[in-house]
Amino acid sequence: MIQTALRPFVFLLFVALPVFAWAQDIEPFLGSYKGNAEFVFDGKVEERDMSASIARKDDGFEVSWTTVIYKSDGRIKESTYTIGFVPSVRDNIYGSAMKTNVFGKPEPLDPLNGEPFVWARLEGQTLSVYSLFIDEIGGYQMQEFHRTLADGGLDLLFRRLHNGEPQKEIRTFLARQN
Repeated sequence: MIQTALRPFVFLLFVALPVFAWAQDIEPFLGSYKGNAEFVFDGKVEERDMSASIARKDDGFEVSWTTVIYKSDGRIKESTYTIGFVPSVRDNIYGSAMKTNVFGKPEPLDPLNGEPFVWARLEGQTLSVYSLFIDEIGGYQMQEFHRTLADGGLDLLFRRLHNGEPQKEIRTFLARQN
């Protein structure tokens, strides 16, 4: 009799425990951040303003980031991205929730249709977001955003690779805004 009465409690414990543990892991990253970067690319000095925000969303979290690029000819290019993430069946790996399937569940985009495949990983003090793009001839581009907790904000490391070859690397500090 006691065993039967405890079954719902034991079930809830096993279901709630991973969610509670996950919530504790992402907590230090929540907030808004701003910074700028100056780096050399193809022999030219480039400057960028960068911002990011990380917030809870539904049963996961959402990462938004904006990059403002100042071109040497005076043009300014601004790009903003927002991606939701949900826990996967693997610890500390989160699937992107960029579209909704026919059953109303969030799911990633399809890289074989020219869409980016995006996922996130939480490892220690670093939240990483990876984007994989498959080009028309089957080559690929990877973008990596590594945001590591630091005193007063986040250390950001951005890398872009094309078919495994490094193309660009940017390092900067993003100061916590709230």
